[in-house]
Order: sequence, then C-alpha cells, then structure tokens
Amino acid sequence: MKWGEALMVRILTVWGLTRTLLLLCVLHVVTAPGPDVTSDVSVIYQGWYEVLRTGTFPLDDVTWQYPPAAALAILSPALLPFLGYTTAFFVLCLLCDAAVCALLLYAGRRPGKSLRGAWVWVAGVALLGPTAYARYDVMVAAVAVAALLAGARHPRTMGVLAGFGALLKVWPVLLLVGTPRGRATHRSWAAAAGTALVLALGFLVTMPGALAFLTFQRDRGTEVESLGALAFHLARHFGWRGEVRLNYGSVEFLGPYVPLVSTVAQALSVAAFCWLLVWRLRARSHSASTPADAAFVAVLLFTTTSRVISPQYMLWLVGTAAVCLTFRASRMVVPARLVLVATLVTFLEFPVWFSHVVTGDPLGLSLLVVRNGLLVAATVLACRGLWRRTVSVPRGAAPRPAPEPVSRAPHADTYASAP
Repeated sequence: MKWGEALMVRILTVWGLTRTLLLLCVLHVVTAPGPDVTSDVSVIYQGWYEVLRTGTFPLDDVTWQYPPAAALAILSPALLPFLGYTTAFFVLCLLCDAAVCALLLYAGRRPGKSLRGAWVWVAGVALLGPTAYARYDVMVAAVAVAALLAGARHPRTMGVLAGFGALLKVWPVLLLVGTPRGRATHRSWAAAAGTALVLALGFLVTMPGALAFLTFQRDRGTEVESLGALAFHLARHFGWRGEVRLNYGSVEFLGPYVPLVSTVAQALSVAAFCWLLVWRLRARSHSASTPADAAFVAVLLFTTTSRVISPQYMLWLVGTAAVCLTFRASRMVVPARLVLVATLVTFLEFPVWFSHVVTGDPLGLSLLVVRNGLLVAATVLACRGLWRRTVSVPRGAAPRPAPEPVSRAPHADTYASAP
C-alpha cells in the first residue's frame, strides 16, 4: 500500500470511529455528559416539520430565525420515510459529514493540495461532540465546503452553491469575498445573486411567511456565550440587576445595558465588513488559497462579533478552515489550530458544563474567557496573515510559494500530518 493511501485509510478509520460514537450519543445509546442536545431536533425541528408540511412557515414561532431555504433542511428527513424523524435527521447529518470528508480527501490528493484539511474536518466535528449532529449546520457546512472547493475551476458552480447556502443560513454568502477579480468574480457573484433571488421568489410565492425570520432575528438579545456576554457575566457579580432567561430560542441576558452591548456587537460586525471591503480593494496579490483564506477570515470576523456564538457556529469555522488547509499555500495553519482548540472548549462549555456558564460561576466564566479568547486570537492572526500575504507585498511581486516537502516519507511530509 502506498503511503498516501495508508494516510487516507487512517483518516477514514478515525472518521468511522468518531462518527460511530457521535451517532450512538445522539441516538441515546451512549449518554453524553450534560443536558440532552438532541431536543432541538426531536421537539423544535419536528414541530417546524409539521407546520412546514402544510405549506407555510412557522409564522407564530419566534424561534424560527432562518432564511427560507432552511425549510428544506427541516423537511429533509422525509427523504427517509422508513425512519422516524429524529433518526432520519441524524442519518442525513452523518451523510453530509461523510460527503465533506470525501470532498476534502479527493481535493487533498491533487497537485498543490494536502490532506491536512481532511484531518481538520475529522477532528473538528469530533471535538464539537453530539451537537454537530443535533443541528442542521453540518448540512450548511457541506454546501459551503463544496462551494469553496469548486471555486478555483468552476466560479459559477461556486456562486450557485454560495447563493443556495445563503438561503439556508446566510453566512455562506461570505464565501464570495475572496473570489479573484475580473471574470471569475462576475460569474460567481452573478450566479449567487441569481440563485438566491430565484429561490427567495419561489418561497415568497409558494409559502407564506418566507421573510418572517428577519423580524425575529432583529429582536434577539445578547446570548450568554457571546463575547459581549462576558461583560454581564462579570457585572452581575458587582450588583448588575439583570437576568438570564430563555429568549428567542436561546439563553440570553435581559436587563439594563443589554441593548447597548447588542448594538456594539452589531457595530463591530459593520466594522468587520468595512475591513473586508478595504482588504478587497487593496489586495494586490492572489494565490490559489486566497478565496478560502478570505472566506475563513470573513467567517471568523462575523462569528466573533456576533451577538450569538452558539456551539454549532464552530462548524462554520471548522469547515472553512478545513478548506484553507487543503491548500499547501495557505497561511491559516495557526488560526485553524486555535479554532480546533476553541471547538474542544466549546464542547466543555456546552453541553458538559453549561449550567456553570448560565450561572456565571468561576468555571463557566473561565471556559467562556478561554473559548472567546481563542476565537479573538484566531481572528486577529488570520486577518494579519491575509493582509500580509495579499496587501503588504511589493507591487508586482508574487507571494512566496509554500515550501515543498523534500521527501514522500511519512516523517518528512509536514503537509499531510494531522493538526
């Protein structure tokens, strides 16, 4: 067996073992620590499923905060009518996970590519724990990974997938920020806009309430796991008169100054958008990894500044980081590793010790400081790396190529080793 084939066997073995454990956890064959994370599927998703089947969106449910194409993910278990709703949903998540792994393995064997990306995906999903299969974000991540991998050769395909992903959960629109200037950008952006417009109009015409999610999202507060929530975790130890309560589908802070902190978070997101705009206008150098690197940076910026950093958001980062590290030229190795560590800490803060996070005791506060601190560090390093590689280069100079491995021996190939 060749060395590359042996490495793929190792990756697939680790994937099979970890995914078997995840599936056993969500099916309650093995009990995971902390509260049951599958109730979103068995209660909320299944409730939406019954409403969506009637041809309308959940107009009276403020927890419906997703773009209209999310209905396809919620209705997808109907593809497996021989299984119950929750079991079918978990099986479909497993299949999407497998598809991402297969795409990264296939891409990683091509010239100039690496199997590091497959390792990042295999490790990241496992580190997040059963939450990875108890939300529909793994389905969105599959669309995003496929879009980024298709972008180099098929910009229209990338645009179609990004447009579809944006109608699933908005954030995949960020994948387009790093497309090469010129014809590739025109093709991908036009395809994305056309796909999103056609889908949106289709839902508007056929199903009432397709845009209700906009109002429900606007009214959200500051969720207890977000970066801004750290201020209130500390403030309530010094007399802040507020409360923690389930609100709009998540555990949020309510009380004095919460609207102010939420506004600051939104202002930071606007600032992040402005930084990305300046970067795109000033970028002078472009390599094969730039679209993926820029997408990873954009997702990091908007995740870190969000009012709501839910555990499943880590799948967005793991997916885009995996595509980055599929390219040997990528300089996102350190930020990707920080994201993996943050994913492990995320599993510890939810579900393992979520009660400590809600109460804001020293353990819960420490977990949030570490997780959010890792995300901030990853964001800063990723932004700096992208800027230096594409903007801070002498005009007309090409970026330095990534060093090539000197040998195909396992101990000499630093590109295909697990992160």
